[in-house]
Amino acid sequence: MSIFGPVVDVRPLFPRERQAMLGLLRGLEPADWAKATVCPGWDVHDVVAHVLNDYMRRLSGARDGHSGAVFADDETLPAYLARTNAEFVRAGRQLSPRLMIELLEHLGPRLDAVWAAHDLEAPAGLNVSWAATDVDSPGWLDVGREYTEFWVHQQQVRDAVSRPGATEPELMAPVLGVFAQALPFTLRACDRPEGTVAVLEVHGPAGGRWSAQWRAGRWRMAAPGPDLPPVPAGEPAPQAADPGEPAARVSMDQDTFWRLATRGIGVEQARARAEVSGDAELTAAMTTLLAVIA
Repeated sequence: MSIFGPVVDVRPLFPRERQAMLGLLRGLEPADWAKATVCPGWDVHDVVAHVLNDYMRRLSGARDGHSGAVFADDETLPAYLARTNAEFVRAGRQLSPRLMIELLEHLGPRLDAVWAAHDLEAPAGLNVSWAATDVDSPGWLDVGREYTEFWVHQQQVRDAVSRPGATEPELMAPVLGVFAQALPFTLRACDRPEGTVAVLEVHGPAGGRWSAQWRAGRWRMAAPGPDLPPVPAGEPAPQAADPGEPAARVSMDQDTFWRLATRGIGVEQARARAEVSGDAELTAAMTTLLAVIA
């Protein structure tokens, strides 16, 4: 019995997200590359170097079978990632913006081919630790996690240089759907009676409605109700059939949700923007949802 929701296939979206990113980068002025981003200590140039690192790391590992950097003694996964990411970003400061753009453009289709070869329902090549630590992730969640990584870093660059965009529902909605898979792990410390349901509603053109249910001794993503139209900002979400009456409900807008999930804003700021009802322990846990390794 899976704890995850239905397959979210983001593979067709990688070229579209990349073209939006490349179009953004080609339009930047030299001074834009030095603007600070929400990532501590990283400017725009550093974030783009990090994306390039992600391209190269996944090609090297998934396509070429290269194991990459090794863990230091007693190094945790967050510490390992922070160290290796910082090492590449420092080295990447030797690269010109033009060269990084050319490398992203060149390597992107090769990475698309790696994603296309994935069996979405087989065990993931890399487990998604923010969704579960005791069961294997499905392949689609691993691929989806990578898509969210690229999309989020593009938004961080756009924020830094005051350029809107890449939030059209076709590109953004799958990001929110993948992030919602963190619900069961987010609620893991809250044991409840069999069948208890917690609902997350995200308002906006890319928004949606997701439920987690306590079944067989753990939280699992609940089967979705009937398809719902996007929820306009500021309007109540339509109701769908749930496996049980929700014990807790959290509602927030789409901008708040993705920033909370990636810690672009803090938990208290997200709570101030959210509407909650029902079981206070569950709603408090849901508003700590994290969909990155930290």
